[in-house]
Amino acid sequence: MARYVEALERYRGGRLSCVEAAELLGISERHFRRLRDRYEAEGAEGLIDRRRGRASGRRAPVDRIEFVVEQYRTRYWDFTVKHFHEALQAEHGFVLGYTWTKTVLQSRGLVANAPRRSAHRKKRPRRPLPGMMLFQDGSRHEWLADQAPLDLAEPRSKSPSVQSARQEPANLLGCLVNGIDPPAL
Repeated sequence: MARYVEALERYRGGRLSCVEAAELLGISERHFRRLRDRYEAEGAEGLIDRRRGRASGRRAPVDRIEFVVEQYRTRYWDFTVKHFHEALQAEHGFVLGYTWTKTVLQSRGLVANAPRRSAHRKKRPRRPLPGMMLFQDGSRHEWLADQAPLDLAEPRSKSPSVQSARQEPANLLGCLVNGIDPPAL
């Protein structure tokens, strides 16, 4: 409400036009003019939404809500919500929608909310396979000079394997993939 009062004061002071003030508030120019007239007539109280505290005009009557709840509790207790809604439409001429029916039953605790679904494409760690992570380096540069020696896994194990060689023999890749010990250098 303070934003509206500030925009109205800036408009009255001539620092903003009607269009600029409406853009600042994110409303149409016509609605800003309505608010301006109500502010001048009633003060800050005129800016309060008059619908506050009142029930929606689209709200279903209480007797209809109770009818649906009572029917589900007594007669259709073993139906799914979808079948219950279809039975209400067929046998009782029910006109409200399926979503409304489901929401009412869930709010009364008669039907549990569906669990949230997980992501469609879930990221998961890859399964380790023999030779899956193969590290080969035929360069003469000492990449790991300042680090402790590598703890190399067996090439035949189910865990990813790593092997280093001083120079890359031509058949090293074939040896590692097939689970054969590489030739000694």
